[in-house]
Amino acid sequence: MQKKKLIYEGKAKKVFETDDPDLFIQEFKDDATAFDATKRGTIRDKGVVNNAISKILFELLISKGIETHFVKQLDARQMLVKKVEIIPLEVTIRNIVAGGMAKLLGIEEGLNLGEPVLEYHYKDDSLHDPLINEYHARALKIATDEEMDFIKKRSFEINNILKSFFDRKNIDLVDFKLEFGRYKDKILLADEISPDTCRFWDKDTRKKLDKDRFRRDLGAIEDAYREVLKRITT
Repeated sequence: MQKKKLIYEGKAKKVFETDDPDLFIQEFKDDATAFDATKRGTIRDKGVVNNAISKILFELLISKGIETHFVKQLDARQMLVKKVEIIPLEVTIRNIVAGGMAKLLGIEEGLNLGEPVLEYHYKDDSLHDPLINEYHARALKIATDEEMDFIKKRSFEINNILKSFFDRKNIDLVDFKLEFGRYKDKILLADEISPDTCRFWDKDTRKKLDKDRFRRDLGAIEDAYREVLKRITT
């Protein structure tokens, strides 16, 4: 597959056109950002690890009937993906209180929720990805009611699959962010699933195995990312 023009560069990935109008190449970077990119750094080989983790998790979801943009892994840093039109909506599923939920509601981090909590954020860095609901999404024409219903249903299905999978790896899936895109007449799961977009805690020690180690200057960041990859491949 021929990589052509760079069409997008975000905080964690680059996206390139290919010689097939329906396919993109997604390249994972080592750059790390936090707090709306006010904190910046590099995590060695993060792109390689996140590409490998995302491949495994996309393939898992596909095997369970979840349609995604993933086509195949091309090399250590790149995957071939379907050309989706990203819906400017970030979906967060929370199983344990952490991060923004703890801060917003004044709840102690680490509380196990009786049922998963779903949040929507409007995907706009300049606005700091504000929390919105279905009414905002409809009024702003972000997505139709039918699309929102589908995204909600899919997000809970994905949570059930991933939570069960990580339970078997002795990892708590604390929370995670999803993005979806339109592809022809379908809505597909897109972006990535990795320690950049998920909170992972060791079940026994509650050691953080995700980007919170970078956000909070906890150290051993590369080791944490590699630990997740090691567990899901054994």
